[in-house]
Amino acid sequence: MSNIKRVVLAYSGGLDTSVILKWIKNTYNCEVITFTADLGQGEELDGLEQKAIATGATKAYILDLKEEFAKDYVFPAFRAGAIYEGRYLLGTSLARPLIAKKMVEIAREVGADAVAHGATGKGNDQVRFELSVMALAPELKTIAPWREWNLRSRTDLINYAKENGIHVPVTKKRPYSCDRNLLHISFEGGELEDPWAEPSEHTYVLTTPPEKAPDEPEIITLDFEKGDPVAINGKRYSPAELILKLNEIGGRHGIGRIDIVENRFVGMKSRGVYETPGGTIIHVAHRDLEGICLDREVMHLRDSLIPRYSEMIYYGFWFSPERESLQKYFDATQERVTGSVRLKLYKGGVYPIGRKSPYSLYNSELVTFEADEVYNQQDATGFIRLQGLRLIAGNKRL
Repeated sequence: MSNIKRVVLAYSGGLDTSVILKWIKNTYNCEVITFTADLGQGEELDGLEQKAIATGATKAYILDLKEEFAKDYVFPAFRAGAIYEGRYLLGTSLARPLIAKKMVEIAREVGADAVAHGATGKGNDQVRFELSVMALAPELKTIAPWREWNLRSRTDLINYAKENGIHVPVTKKRPYSCDRNLLHISFEGGELEDPWAEPSEHTYVLTTPPEKAPDEPEIITLDFEKGDPVAINGKRYSPAELILKLNEIGGRHGIGRIDIVENRFVGMKSRGVYETPGGTIIHVAHRDLEGICLDREVMHLRDSLIPRYSEMIYYGFWFSPERESLQKYFDATQERVTGSVRLKLYKGGVYPIGRKSPYSLYNSELVTFEADEVYNQQDATGFIRLQGLRLIAGNKRL
């Protein structure tokens, strides 16, 4: 790739991408343009443009993508009930295709030959970035320094940064790998590499320890329209604003902490700590509302597809035809998932205590234990006999 003249780098300003910016310039003798996606990191973006220029970037793009992220990536996944390995709400996985999409757009705008990222050769993000670029702009080359250079550890990166006059916030005392956006924050590495060790309390950022959360529960109501949350306690918010507000509420009650060992796409197991307070509330409330809005067989079929759909996102196939096709099915199931869920939030728990919908399939006259005129209990006799025919036939083997 010696003919590369201009590169667009996905840049966070952290240890990895700060070193990568300088390393690309030193190695390829080319122009580097940085791109930073504002996905809700907040104060982490302060001074980032100046830092990129000081480290050698020709130009630094910082784009506010919070609303696009929430509306076009987070909400579609939540409409599908996406959750990887039963626990992870895909906060990092959902952000990567949007970052790749914008990186491609900038690369075309500035006439870049290549894009670059700071994902390691051991992780999932390298796959997510590069598959997305392949789907959107196969003509672009990709530079993945972690698969090219002779820096083998984060200790090496810290030393390289010091040698090249790069200021980075990470030290040998706290070498976490972090990812933060409006949906979640994740921590990997350092002390977390021992799956038996309990995370230090300073690992958590968004949530109060459940044991220190308020002693009185908080009751909130979450309103949905066609599977998307739109209002909290009757007040409407934009998608990004709603998630951030629920982060504040849920974080206060210690909601959304998970500590898991997950299966990476590249084949190894990895331990991570995640905080997803607002997303956890949405996920629980959405699932509860579906209980009265979705037909049984539609729900069961949809549920059978959730693991596969979640894998597509986790593995980096957001822009694949199979993910897009499944999305259309999931969205069709949500046409009547409109209504309200009342929730009790208490010391790390989210407890639905009421739900209603103009499209509710719940019929109190059918399920009542009191006398009714709409259901003949004797009809169940024939139903059970038909269901048991094959069991009777199978009894001959005993």
